[in-house]
Amino acid sequence: MKLPKPTWKRSFAVILVSLLIIAVSFTLWASSTNPLMPEAEQALQDTETIDVSQAGYIAFMPLEAQPTMGYIFYPGGRVKAEAYSPIAQSLAEEGYFVAIVYAPLNLAFFGIGAGDAVIADHPEITTWAVGGHSLGGVAASLYATQNTTIEGLVFEASYPADSNLRDRGDLKVLSIYATNDGLAKPEAILASSKDLPQNAQFVAIEGGNHGQFGYYGLQDGDGAATISHEEQTDLTVAAVSEFLASLLP
Repeated sequence: MKLPKPTWKRSFAVILVSLLIIAVSFTLWASSTNPLMPEAEQALQDTETIDVSQAGYIAFMPLEAQPTMGYIFYPGGRVKAEAYSPIAQSLAEEGYFVAIVYAPLNLAFFGIGAGDAVIADHPEITTWAVGGHSLGGVAASLYATQNTTIEGLVFEASYPADSNLRDRGDLKVLSIYATNDGLAKPEAILASSKDLPQNAQFVAIEGGNHGQFGYYGLQDGDGAATISHEEQTDLTVAAVSEFLASLLP
């Protein structure tokens, strides 16, 4: 039996179906995230001193005094934005406005410009910093590259995508890493200093790991933490809060 000759229409259909399968598979992979831990759910609730709102991003606004310092946070890859609410709430309690941006398909590099809406919505904020965890830190660094009004950049278990920030002497940088991180290993974090401004500060959280920078549970390939989740959160908040304070005039 003679097989039919391939035609361009048949070849095009095969390619189209293959691309569709790849796109669907990628979307399902990106959308499969760990459930939020109870602490994250709780931190999304208003308190007597913090107003929490969720629209185009999650905003934590202090109520006792109008903040002039704003911090925009990009979530890690395949991690829900809400997983970082305990740290955001704690920073807001220190008097800072904090916004966690949503990441399309839970991958922050698809939404690098998400910080624009936050800044546009809050003209009362005069000093801005951005930060992020893991892949979110990479996205935050790319946003800081694009937006020169950003005065501070925070990495949590992360490092820059390239060396474009190396000569930004006007940008202050804080890099926080955990010594038991099995994904963003300390040696890789410290090696990133060559791609950052000379003023970059590095803070080690002894005994911490990758997953405890957020509240989404265990992560494959991560190291075992030897400090509690609460302790790692407290140490992270203290380091970020001190850094943000240093940016204020």
